[in-house]
Amino acid sequence: MTENTKYQAAMQRALDLALLGPATGVNPQVGAVILDRDLNIIAEGWHMGAGTPHAEVVALAQLAVIPDGATAVVTLEPCNHTGRTGPCAQALIAAGISRVVFASSDPGDASSGGAQTLRAAGIEVIENVMQAEADEQLRVWLTFATRKRPFVTLKWASSLDGRAAASDGTSQWISGPESRADSHELRSTVDAILVGTGTVVADNPTLTARKPDGSLYPHQPLRVVVGDRAIPAGSNILNDQAPTLHLQTRDLNQVLVELYAMGIKHIWVEGGPQLASQFVAHNLVDQFIIYLAPMLLGGNRNALGDIAVTSMPQAKHLSIDYTMPLGDDILIVARPMPASGANPEEN
Repeated sequence: MTENTKYQAAMQRALDLALLGPATGVNPQVGAVILDRDLNIIAEGWHMGAGTPHAEVVALAQLAVIPDGATAVVTLEPCNHTGRTGPCAQALIAAGISRVVFASSDPGDASSGGAQTLRAAGIEVIENVMQAEADEQLRVWLTFATRKRPFVTLKWASSLDGRAAASDGTSQWISGPESRADSHELRSTVDAILVGTGTVVADNPTLTARKPDGSLYPHQPLRVVVGDRAIPAGSNILNDQAPTLHLQTRDLNQVLVELYAMGIKHIWVEGGPQLASQFVAHNLVDQFIIYLAPMLLGGNRNALGDIAVTSMPQAKHLSIDYTMPLGDDILIVARPMPASGANPEEN
């Protein structure tokens, strides 16, 4: 096995470890392994959440003595600032690590620069090992860190002809139990669920993340209601099963700014066609999750309304990440493609 192959194997292990950390919260999921001189793994660590030691520090703590020639392999460039914990770059220097291998660069205004600090201390640094894989795994956090707003997932369930409800407004249940279970499990991995006041008034949803047996997942996302109308007293969204925030505005950019300031990294939008259409029209969706049910409803209760597209050249194209059968339904996971000639950061 070549040296580069060993680095890739170690990085894959670090990526797997990263997923053991919490998906929610302001921090990224990061994994790290320590290799001896022969590039064998001798210690492992991952970040366990805000305020806890970072992955590199956890891995270093597994060793009473750091052997000469040791290498640290980390999924994200070691941080270079002091927050709730100290800078990882300095921890690696103090430990006597000889080489640091990382995948994704840290884009943070304050936390970046770890590679430069390590090199200045005489440590060999190898960058961008399995960067594409790491960037994809860190996609939610990288969006949050670079675009200064939460990552936005838009979810809907519809019939094959694109209807979110029958002509009389009934919509329970378009999707099957497998799709609903999948949706609730995904809810439990985000920081906030966002709906409009119209959905609260019309449907009186609970907006909790529930298991198939009806019990609650350990993590319950913040319930965010957007719109000028008051939330009716006694609404299910006001129960004590999860916190609720009412933002009395229709300005979605303002909503995202406020949620970013609160440290909300990932929001799940499922507030009906009007709100969904506004997010799409303003190019604010990072991920589409669509459950297609094998039925036809007709009528005008579309899953999306006006999205500022009036001709084919204006169409908003999507890239399909994957599809998967769920019971009788089909799950489609997709992401927006940049408009022709546009900067991806503008979409």
